[in-house]
Amino acid sequence: MNISRFEPWTFVDLLHRDLDRLATHRATPGGTENPVADWAPAVDIIEEKDGYLLRADVPGVNPEDIDVSMDNGVLSISGERHAIAPGDDAGIQRIERATGRFLRRFTLPETTNADGIAAKCANGILEVSIPKTPEIQARRITVEAA
Repeated sequence: MNISRFEPWTFVDLLHRDLDRLATHRATPGGTENPVADWAPAVDIIEEKDGYLLRADVPGVNPEDIDVSMDNGVLSISGERHAIAPGDDAGIQRIERATGRFLRRFTLPETTNADGIAAKCANGILEVSIPKTPEIQARRITVEAA
């Protein structure tokens, strides 16, 4: 006798995820679907004294497949997680991890230095450092007698 765990909401969760995926897809004029993104990584944004630190969870994504770009004050993070092809002897029972393209966009404040943005990826976490521009200090101008 096999004992299996009954999870009645699992089916509803899968249905909800599929409906969300269908709602985010857009149809092209040719009639085929062209999704903007298949999933979105979770992101933490931390403001520090001299800049911002953005951390995105991208486990299973190769750093070569990640694109970080800045255009008109909008930081874009995109990439793709490839599906693992099952072997002939593999007994896949459940697949929950999302695969396909991802995209996140963030509007940055005007105080950011776009030229100093740096990104690195380690252990499935993408870290983007966004420096702030130095504050312009007010200076006192002495008035001389003519």
